[in-house]
Amino acid sequence: MDEATRRRLIENHRIAIGELESHRGSSPSLGEDAVAKPWPPTDFYLLWHVVIGMMLGTGAALVSLLANMLGAPLFGREPLQLIRVYLTFPMGAEALQAERGLLLFVGCALYLATGAVLGVFFHLFWMARLRHASMGHRFLMATLAGLGLWIFNFYLLLSWLQPVLLDGNWIVEMVPWWVGALTHLAFTWTLAAFEVWGRFEPSHRPSD
Repeated sequence: MDEATRRRLIENHRIAIGELESHRGSSPSLGEDAVAKPWPPTDFYLLWHVVIGMMLGTGAALVSLLANMLGAPLFGREPLQLIRVYLTFPMGAEALQAERGLLLFVGCALYLATGAVLGVFFHLFWMARLRHASMGHRFLMATLAGLGLWIFNFYLLLSWLQPVLLDGNWIVEMVPWWVGALTHLAFTWTLAAFEVWGRFEPSHRPSD
């Protein structure tokens, strides 16, 4: 590129920048809302945290499920026994006879979807209360949250709800207490480990 061409391009860019500067603060095509809400957002971005919470929750549920599938054969259980027992909540005892196929695939999908929903709430709590906490503090809170979620799910909710709805208490009776506790801990520990990836750093715009 010769010197004359380079200078001409620089001047063209300067003119274009000047035109953009002259329109700063006005946006007739988008209206006042576009000016009032800059992009990227400069404050708490709820939609971001909801989406990230779902992603982290799905990943944590997958880790929890894989850990259970890999550990089950060590104790003489089928790898997907947890999913069969999990499906007894909507299906009753019939779920225990489920063979590998579409039904167990649906069960795995429901398991991951449950993790996605829980992940949203956990991630929002993490951002509100533990954003600047140390790693040790986060894992302590994750441990308490996992154990609390296990106790609530098994002994305060399912222990009476499943018998009322389906005349059976398969989840509480068939899942050993330590399996239930470790399954929930694997979920919350994974969330705590990867929570930092879900942070949204607001942009810092220079003052006019």
